[in-house]
Amino acid sequence: MKQALDAPGQTPPRQAWAGIGGSSLRGALAKVLALDDFEALARKRLPKAIYGYISGAAERNLTRDDNRNAYDGWGFVPRVLRNVAHRSMRTSLFGVDYAAPFGIAPMGIAALSTYQGDIVLAQAAEQANIPFVLSGTSLTRMEDVAKAAPSSWFQAYLPGTPERIDALVSRVAAAGFRTLVVTVDIPVAGNRENIMRAGFSTPLRPGVKLAWDGVSHPRWLLGTFARTLLNGMPHFENSFAERGAPIVSRTVDRDFSQRDHFDWSHIRRIRERWKGDLVIKGIISPEDAVLARSHGADAVVLSNHGGRQLDGAISPLRVLPAVVDAVGNMPVMIDGGVRRGTDVVKALALGAKFVFVGRPFNYAAAVASCPGVAHGISLLKAEIDRDLAMLGVTGLDELSSSHLRRFY
Repeated sequence: MKQALDAPGQTPPRQAWAGIGGSSLRGALAKVLALDDFEALARKRLPKAIYGYISGAAERNLTRDDNRNAYDGWGFVPRVLRNVAHRSMRTSLFGVDYAAPFGIAPMGIAALSTYQGDIVLAQAAEQANIPFVLSGTSLTRMEDVAKAAPSSWFQAYLPGTPERIDALVSRVAAAGFRTLVVTVDIPVAGNRENIMRAGFSTPLRPGVKLAWDGVSHPRWLLGTFARTLLNGMPHFENSFAERGAPIVSRTVDRDFSQRDHFDWSHIRRIRERWKGDLVIKGIISPEDAVLARSHGADAVVLSNHGGRQLDGAISPLRVLPAVVDAVGNMPVMIDGGVRRGTDVVKALALGAKFVFVGRPFNYAAAVASCPGVAHGISLLKAEIDRDLAMLGVTGLDELSSSHLRRFY
């Protein structure tokens, strides 16, 4: 079993009281006191098109915004005088011990947020001993990420084409990944009009507006895009077994072919070939979670793709208790709208085994590369530690729905 990097025992007093002691950091990170603070800084540093791609969602953003609002509907019922001097947020999943119950969600095109963004995110997670999931729409070869951060997971978008499925699964296994996450909520592309209004498309199509967007952000242009181009035009490296389309193109469209053919029979096929841990991501319905279990999944991630697919889809948090009840002891994970340690704790209290965070860590990478992501991880860990103490619990296994009540 892999051991967590942090030793069990009493939380250092200085860390426990850091929330009122000021920051010892310098530069941009000195003003980042919570994950939300990264977004404003990233918005200034990134071209409008790139920021719009990260922040945008489908149509009226109803689902994206409800992901956040769902957490605000729950209030805590803390217990006092419980002696919480010795507390830990360590947890285990798939036989691996992790330092905290959260990880970094898969995010496509992270290499345009900061130089070698996929590796930045992966290495920061590796150093903190939390999971990182590499996106199938990343611009960095999966083999390079696996070499830089061997404990990373891989997330795949798959067509309903058996030979292409088999080839990609074989490549993922050969690269050394132990956990395969299959995303199932994108049979067709969502109506991401907000992203298009910001000037983003995949692939990026050269034009005066896009060029000015880059020139007006020289730090990003030189520090991220130009450095990336020195290694050649970036491509979508991991959509299939073979290399995909280039990120900048006037004519080549991304290959979404036959994703609407993908069905449960293909999950069974993947299960027969994949020897590692199999996670199905994009589940919202309890019935689908049961189907995932019956087709051989080891776990599910409740997700609506960060609000980027079906606008009006319900928040994962709102269906979490029903899904947990439906699947028994199969691990249920969740993403979408998580910004604070209190969000993580609420999800765990409602039955989630693990929580994944996306956009904030992308912003953190854009602001300060690996140190930015590491700082974000530390902030979230510190919040969870405080929250456990103030709830009157010393470990994650003590959390339950008894610690929550609905505000409304």
